Amino acid sequence: MALLDTIEGPASLRGLSDERLRELAGEIREFLIDRVTASGGHLGPNLGVVELTIALHTVFDSPKDRLLWDTGHQSYVHKLITGRRAGFDRLRKAGGLSGYPSRAESEHDLVENSHASTALSYADGLARADALTGTTDRAVVAVIGDGAMTGGMAWEALNNIGGGPDRPLVIVLNDNERSYDPTLGGFADHCARLRGGDADLSVFEQLGLTYLGPVDGHDIPALREALTRARRTTGPVIVHAVTEKGRGFAPTEENDLDRGHAIRPMDRRTGRALSTSSGPSFSAVFGECVTRIAAERPDVVAVTAAMTEPTGLLPLRERFPERVIDVGIAEQHAVTMAAGLSMGGVHPVVAIYSTFVNRALDQLLMDVALHRRAVTFVLDRSGVTGDDGPSHNGMWDMSVLQVVPGLRICAPRDGARLAELLDEAVSWEEGPTLVRFPKGATGPDIPTETVFAGMDVLYRQGALDVLVVSIGALARVALGVADRLTDLGHGVTVVDPRWVSPVAPGLCDMARRHRLVVTVEDNSRVGGVGSTIAQALRDADVTTPLREFGIPRRFLDHGGRADVLSLCGLTIEDISMAAAEDMAVLDGRERDPEFAAGLRGLTGGASASTVRSDTEGKV
Repeated sequence: MALLDTIEGPASLRGLSDERLRELAGEIREFLIDRVTASGGHLGPNLGVVELTIALHTVFDSPKDRLLWDTGHQSYVHKLITGRRAGFDRLRKAGGLSGYPSRAESEHDLVENSHASTALSYADGLARADALTGTTDRAVVAVIGDGAMTGGMAWEALNNIGGGPDRPLVIVLNDNERSYDPTLGGFADHCARLRGGDADLSVFEQLGLTYLGPVDGHDIPALREALTRARRTTGPVIVHAVTEKGRGFAPTEENDLDRGHAIRPMDRRTGRALSTSSGPSFSAVFGECVTRIAAERPDVVAVTAAMTEPTGLLPLRERFPERVIDVGIAEQHAVTMAAGLSMGGVHPVVAIYSTFVNRALDQLLMDVALHRRAVTFVLDRSGVTGDDGPSHNGMWDMSVLQVVPGLRICAPRDGARLAELLDEAVSWEEGPTLVRFPKGATGPDIPTETVFAGMDVLYRQGALDVLVVSIGALARVALGVADRLTDLGHGVTVVDPRWVSPVAPGLCDMARRHRLVVTVEDNSRVGGVGSTIAQALRDADVTTPLREFGIPRRFLDHGGRADVLSLCGLTIEDISMAAAEDMAVLDGRERDPEFAAGLRGLTGGASASTVRSDTEGKV
């Protein structure tokens, strides 16, 4: 029996010799390589923390001692040691393990920490609570690294941890010199000096923390010694562990770009991705387009927050390295710096994941929009991303950002529209613009039948019964709905407004001529585009009834994108069925046996109300 097979929880590590722990580290590394290359996920970060995680669980007693991971993508080894091996067969799939800590999975996971730079604040709060309640028999440990120290929130926490009254708190700095890309900036330089023994005093000591290190993050006995000393320290202490991201697997060790940070399923022998996507990704199309624009316009620069490669900016960096600015995990700084760049006469393109733009709302609102700065925001991974789980779905951007005065928002449905709309966005100089698109392949372009009032009409058949307003990448779903409703005898128009905010006046005119309006978006229904269109119709005295389809106001579990969209009721069947029932009510035919028979044929026997009820219960 393999040693890993005997590990049922942290207690199983107690009493194992250093030699046996090193043996366990090798087995864990092989297990991760085998499982994560098959499923995809965060391989490089976890290969780098194998020994560190083992040492932590031999010195500290989880869950009594609280272990926090920042960011949580480096918690796979922690999951293995805390008894979740079987779940790796469905890692990041519906019903399997989350790619981040999950309170639903284990009592060993205290926070679901998947946005960076937060663990030190959690830890400070936990340590303060213990001090206030007189609790002295447990430790608080925050593991931070992988670029998370480039985030301003981490330094806000350090300022308070070091400047407050003494209380036990262990911070483990996992220094692997990287976030996605190599970590840049003054703190990265300081860590390099610490690793080289060239710094007389660490910045942590200057802030009032005890500093231990640097220590070899792959030397289990050295780690255990340093962590044991840290545990015995009465005040806040930092253990500086130097690790190697992607350690032990040739394809990640040899990848100088990101060391296998987040991989797609791959052949573990060759390291080649097993891709099933059809066509280029939205990210790749954006990267090609912004490089072309930059070649035409010397005033265009790109800004990103530790996401150069994932957001598609590598081609631009390769051609114009001085015109790509990576600020680290510092979204607030990125946005306000972009405002300054705009004031200085250049046009910034801020490329960021949709889920991370939440952190910079105040800066976008007050520093960019209030000053009417011409900054273009490009939100990758908008809508349902799926396998990364609740924190990474980009389901709030249009709800949150439609409140920003003067911000123009577009949602391209395919690669061709992304190129066109990015050109339009960067050409707008009267204020900020935003382009949002989903994770994954663009698929074939969806042609425009005609243009009406600046909007793309994608489908027009029969009477003016149902107007389907398609938002962004759900255009194929909208067209499928049109086909189903046409089969039921309804006239259907499908329109893609391209620019979704502000609402085009022509959309109100078109809605006035139809009997029912249906909006389809992969954004929260609360405050989403559908809600904004409904308000615009009311303001224009348009009385046409409107039905909005979008994401419910819930955090969505991880799973495949198609599975998550289905659970949200964003399928051709669900939308067609509801629209058909609404039209039956308008026609007074809801009790007509012929209509009911046609609806059963459309939906396999369920009613719209049944499907929506089931959906509400599952999400």
